[in-house]
Amino acid sequence: MNENSTTNTDFVGRALIVGASDGIGAALVRRLVESGYRVAAVARTEQKLTSLASEFPPGRVLAYAHDVRNTNETRGLFDKITAELGGLDMIQFTAGVMPNVREDEYDIEKDREIIDINCAGAAAWLDCAATLFEKQKRGVICGISSIAGDRGRRGNPGYHASKAWLDAFLESLRNRLAKQGVTVVTIKPGYIDTAMTRGRKGLFWMISADECARRILGACRQRATVRYVPMRWFWVGFIIKRVPSFIMTRFGPP
Repeated sequence: MNENSTTNTDFVGRALIVGASDGIGAALVRRLVESGYRVAAVARTEQKLTSLASEFPPGRVLAYAHDVRNTNETRGLFDKITAELGGLDMIQFTAGVMPNVREDEYDIEKDREIIDINCAGAAAWLDCAATLFEKQKRGVICGISSIAGDRGRRGNPGYHASKAWLDAFLESLRNRLAKQGVTVVTIKPGYIDTAMTRGRKGLFWMISADECARRILGACRQRATVRYVPMRWFWVGFIIKRVPSFIMTRFGPP
């Protein structure tokens, strides 16, 4: 067991956040700890994880440095985390990349990074959680998708496709696990004030990572299926899905 292990009865629940070093992931860690959870925080940057864990009493946040592209390591690390937490009640997959892509740029290396992190990384971790939660017949799986997955827009084909893939993957998990009492939530944020959006032009309706985390956890408590964050983005998605392709080609959003 981890040297900071504590008896399970000391906590409301046990949560695992993948992509926890900053942004939405770090905000989720803070809110979960404040509400009584013991949290495992996974991310690439060990220094950021250590700093995050140091905000709380020993044993409340357990830090694990890991690159989600290394999917061969996922099962072993997942088993280690659940053993050191003493079980698992919730997983939040927040890891993701959105590299800058020019409208005349077609770059397989950028697309490969997107697929490896946003798709393969998500599948590796969420498959582990699904296996466990199906056996214990309870648990919450939450994946951070995006309104960007609602249509294939011009700006970043790889990113839009990765979020559409995550939408379908989470829906399939939801349909497969519903009879086992497992909740699967798809979160589709608009613009959130994180490193991913910082410096980008033309953004509106921006909310903080902490406000986004609050709404995500609310959706999980309510056993939502798909939740736009904030909810007004639902209407944007509703319209975008219905715009004819010839209009998207000529005038559609990037």
